[in-house]
Amino acid sequence: MQIRESAENYLETILILTKRHGQVRSVDIASELSFSKPSVSVAMKNLRNNGYIQVDKNGYISLLEKGREIAERIYERHTLLSDWLTALGVSPQVAAEDACRIEHVISAETFEAFKAHTAQNKKP
Repeated sequence: MQIRESAENYLETILILTKRHGQVRSVDIASELSFSKPSVSVAMKNLRNNGYIQVDKNGYISLLEKGREIAERIYERHTLLSDWLTALGVSPQVAAEDACRIEHVISAETFEAFKAHTAQNKKP
């Protein structure tokens, strides 16, 4: 399942905003990402046409199964990487920014090894 980094960011943002507010509209995504409403509108159309999201008659956006799978994978990567970088002493803001870059390029194999390693080394 290969999609562009920007689409992954949109799907992750939809997931985060859904967790935070329960419902998500394009304007919420634009505000969260500091993107223009027209840019978000084009992205939502592409995600909808490719079966990642659905938009109801009131403009509320929800993730479809394949969109949710991608969003959850990226969110897990972001959270784990950000927490790890912060534990190393990186400021939370820089850790979040770096995690956002890393989460899109790290292979599944490397991330699974990283996840297993960090789980093993957690202190009780």
